[in-house]
Amino acid sequence: MRPTEKKLAATLSQNGYKLTAQRRSVLGAIVSSHEHLTPAAVYERVKQDNPRVGLVTVYRTLELFSELGLICRVHGEGKSQSYTLAPIGHHHHMICSECGTVADFTDCDLSDLEERLSQETGFEIEGHMLEFYGRCSNCRSQVLSVTA
Repeated sequence: MRPTEKKLAATLSQNGYKLTAQRRSVLGAIVSSHEHLTPAAVYERVKQDNPRVGLVTVYRTLELFSELGLICRVHGEGKSQSYTLAPIGHHHHMICSECGTVADFTDCDLSDLEERLSQETGFEIEGHMLEFYGRCSNCRSQVLSVTA
């Protein structure tokens, strides 16, 4: 389930931030997309709505939104980072190493591992990020159809 733009604006306000025109443009670009967007793609969408917004502002806004948990950052294998609206609740990513498609998944119980690592290392674990890399079904089927 995806949060609404109104709920995201409320989260900004609750954390002491104003929803400026620039932030609204970046938020709108992300909310209107169901894909993971690179900062450059966000910038291109924002420029259509608000040509006065600079690339540095987009990067800073993405960082702020990521810190507040409004969006998630996906680390592609050797590729630039991309962002998407954070679904409600804890989740992780599976990333296609060929086309970059990202699938979210939520079924992940790492509590035993976190506890063991905490005891072994002395770390107080505050959270985790888990990403799997591989080939999606579309990329796998394209390879199969080429070799057949």
